[in-house]
Amino acid sequence: MSSGSGSLMWFRKGLRIHDNPALEYASKGSNFLYPVFVIDPHYMKPDREAFSPGSSKAGLNRIQFLLESLRDLDLNLKRLGSRLLVLKGEPSEVLLRCLKEWDVKKLCFEYDTEPYYQALDVKVKSYASTAGMEIYSPVSHTLFNPADIIRKNGGKPPLSYQSFLKLAGEPSWASSPLSITLSSLPPVGNTGNCNISEVPTVEELGYEETQQDELSPFRGGETEALKRLRESIENKEWVAKFEKPKGDPSAFLKPATTVLSPYLKFGCLSSRYFYICLKDLYKNVKTHTVPPVSLAGQLLWRDFFYTVAFGTPSFDRMRGNKICKQIPWNDDDELLVAWREARTGFPWIDAIMTQLRKWGWMHHLARHCVACFLTRGDLFVHWEKGRDVFERLLIDSDWAINNGNWLWLSCSSFFYQYNRIYSPISFGKKYDPNGDYIRHFLPVLKADMPKEYIYEPWTAPLSIQNKAKCIIGRDYPKPVVAHDSASKDCRRRMAEAYALNHKMSGMVSAEDLRNLRRKLEEDQKPEVENKRQRKLIG
Repeated sequence: MSSGSGSLMWFRKGLRIHDNPALEYASKGSNFLYPVFVIDPHYMKPDREAFSPGSSKAGLNRIQFLLESLRDLDLNLKRLGSRLLVLKGEPSEVLLRCLKEWDVKKLCFEYDTEPYYQALDVKVKSYASTAGMEIYSPVSHTLFNPADIIRKNGGKPPLSYQSFLKLAGEPSWASSPLSITLSSLPPVGNTGNCNISEVPTVEELGYEETQQDELSPFRGGETEALKRLRESIENKEWVAKFEKPKGDPSAFLKPATTVLSPYLKFGCLSSRYFYICLKDLYKNVKTHTVPPVSLAGQLLWRDFFYTVAFGTPSFDRMRGNKICKQIPWNDDDELLVAWREARTGFPWIDAIMTQLRKWGWMHHLARHCVACFLTRGDLFVHWEKGRDVFERLLIDSDWAINNGNWLWLSCSSFFYQYNRIYSPISFGKKYDPNGDYIRHFLPVLKADMPKEYIYEPWTAPLSIQNKAKCIIGRDYPKPVVAHDSASKDCRRRMAEAYALNHKMSGMVSAEDLRNLRRKLEEDQKPEVENKRQRKLIG
């Protein structure tokens, strides 16, 4: 074995060279560097039973994005005299094998707050420290260390964005320059009997060639991330005036946001570097927007959700989650599938869900619409089920942010104005009266459906449906619910659920929820019966 000191740099997220403290530390004073990425079957193994191509955890778009990011990382490492060592298997087992096989004195990896990685890290750190290795695991995926913010708040995470901002202040690292470039890296040492491979293709992972007619237009990798960042901040006026709630959710040829979220998710772009670039730009313009709506404010939202997620047990569930209202959601898989498969009969909702499936991305206001529609707006289906669909299909799906947003949009936590519902008809019309977005993603409505009917085609006279070659109920589904009565019913259910949570001071049992569900169903029966009677009389 080689004498001299070796370091192992374990990549998980943080798939970049710029502002990567763990990589920089691993390369300092080391004769050899082993840059490792482990293909984890938990995330990457094909699942033939899943509702779309991909693994049980991730759709093919996200897997493809990750592989592109790894290929780019490998190229960037090669430019510095190194390369990416790709291994396959359960990560902690693979890591322990490598640490035993190679002469490693230092183990370096970016700190990760996700429960899955926290559990992995315990195993790996325990072995490495027993073997006398130095462990370096800096926080560099977020602007702040969530544990610091929670400590400052007396051991609890702050539950509002404003209280988070007050506690956080300015990041401590922001006063000194970030290390953006590395000039070279130590060579890779002897890899012994470890089974090293190149970055695989999706086919090599066991996926069949996809027959999808339209794939995600976003390519993975640090090179692409930095190019996108440059292009975004070149337009100083756009950045200075950016207000998140004012974006156009129907803009798809040129999205109305930076689309940097997938690059931040995989750490192809450092959020700290992005933050510094924005701060520099703000210094050089007369006026600019401020948090929560500014671009810098979006990075702080990301940190807010990371902090709450890290400090809240069972953050990704309703049961056992202290900050989540207990609500007797419907257990209707038919409605869930109609929503997931873009068959709700509401073209605005179905177009967004089609874009999600094809591109693995959609505008944040579009996400708001479909999440509200599934949960408290129309279908009253459990937010966890919607969360699972987003978690699988989004290329930027991020454990803390995805769960945080679903808690928010279902009015289960953070936001409680359940009477404010996105209309699946009028909301999109405001931005795109001609329905170009719908026509692009739902070709069945593309040709001749007049714009007066594009958002509610079931109201078009049969002669117009015939002319548009789109008969509702045959070529395109009828609406799964009547929006006005469904949203009224959802408000009633939310009001009852909120009253129960208030009465029980948040200590709502499974039995309480069952009783409330029964009561809500009983209350609905006379209403349905009255409607039927009115129809018969009419």
